[in-house]
Amino acid sequence: MLQTQPNSKTMTTPARPKIPPLKQRIPLLMLDLTEHYPDSGIALTFSNPLELAIATILSAQCTDKRVNIVTPALFSRFKTAQDFADADQLEIEEYIKSAGFFRTKAKNIKAMCAQVIQHHGGDVPSTLDELVALPGIGRKTANVILGDAFDTPGITVDTHVGRLSRRLGLSKHTNPEKVERDLMRLIPQPEWTHFSHRLILHGRAVCIARNPKCDVCSLKPICPQVGVVKPGATTPQTRRTPKSS
Repeated sequence: MLQTQPNSKTMTTPARPKIPPLKQRIPLLMLDLTEHYPDSGIALTFSNPLELAIATILSAQCTDKRVNIVTPALFSRFKTAQDFADADQLEIEEYIKSAGFFRTKAKNIKAMCAQVIQHHGGDVPSTLDELVALPGIGRKTANVILGDAFDTPGITVDTHVGRLSRRLGLSKHTNPEKVERDLMRLIPQPEWTHFSHRLILHGRAVCIARNPKCDVCSLKPICPQVGVVKPGATTPQTRRTPKSS
């Protein structure tokens, strides 16, 4: 008797297991990130709010490692907002050339410090509205300064946080401010700064932009893998996610 071979067209791939609803995933997500990244401080080196503000301006399109190489000599030469405001822009440029876009960054640093002197008595302000009004300071930079210089919780949405927020099903948005608002609703406020840093660390180490290391990721059981393209696949494969409860 002839045995018929299975029809490959009728064979189906087993469905991936469901993951918990969003509200149930949040505490699991936070616990896992805390366990894997207990030291969640910022990678930039600074000793006061002004230095952090300048370091974050320098970090645009530049690695934190490179910024930390540049800033010691810079902060040794210019110590106060007045020093930077009075400096020749060309001299600032010489110190930060290797950080990229150095002319624009030097211009912003000088202008930011001038406004800090004019409107804030030489001290970097400690509110979001005041910070984003300064040259070179956007919401991402402002939240970094608030969280790490003033211990005021803030969600920092950089490329890593944005990417992981979508992959984890925490936000559907690509606009950083909309992602920030989604995370503010989901994450307890005291954890905003630490959560941001931990997502960034996980994005750099595991959930990288291309070919994320899903097979070794501790978050895999609770990650819907939104938009993740599997090796050999032509379209993203997303795990089934139950509706939020």
